[in-house]
Amino acid sequence: MKLFVGLGNPGPKYERNRHNIGFMALDRIASDHGFSPWKAKFQALVCEGSLGGEKVLLLKPQTFMNLSGQSVGEAMRFYKLTPADVTVLHDELDLAPGKARIKQGGGHAGHNGLRSIHSHIGADYGRVRLGIGHPGHKDAVAGYVLRDFPKADEGWLDDLMRGISDGAADLARGDGGKFMNAVALRVAPPRSSTTRPRGEAKDGGTASAKPAKEEPAADTRSAMERLLDKFK
Repeated sequence: MKLFVGLGNPGPKYERNRHNIGFMALDRIASDHGFSPWKAKFQALVCEGSLGGEKVLLLKPQTFMNLSGQSVGEAMRFYKLTPADVTVLHDELDLAPGKARIKQGGGHAGHNGLRSIHSHIGADYGRVRLGIGHPGHKDAVAGYVLRDFPKADEGWLDDLMRGISDGAADLARGDGGKFMNAVALRVAPPRSSTTRPRGEAKDGGTASAKPAKEEPAADTRSAMERLLDKFK
């Protein structure tokens, strides 16, 4: 069994916060892949399903972010899982909005949810880091992560959630490369071969924005003819 953990804070007040992008990702996976209904267990909301031939438990801790490790540790002990069976999806300030990266093990980089998980199960679990951008100053971080995504972010956020869902089976199988490819196809799809850059002509040449001005014809009149024409 694989355990996918999404990080966030419980309740409708926090539902669309940047800090809750991990919850959003699990909700999308559960909806798209026919998982069981959510139920309360392990101080969390959990549901079960299958991804890529692997049985997967989705877990959203309801302990608030700073105590997420309590819930994760409880579920791991119940199912006799190891940290290698666990993947945590969480918000990442150090990645641009819409970017995603996978990582195995390592530090918590000051993320309170990861810090709590470290204290309960160690550091050897997988992570899917979901970029939300940085407010620019460390003093603004708390307010930034606890604010809702603005409407302007809905486009890339939906693309990212679709990509995570598309690659969920690869993530469960441990194929990080295929997972990242699935995400990339949603957030940065390749340009169609039939789509031409602006200004490019059908024949491959460059189309001008305006037709070139015609040069005036050379004046072949003699000086006397030009003088006489003035008096016509």
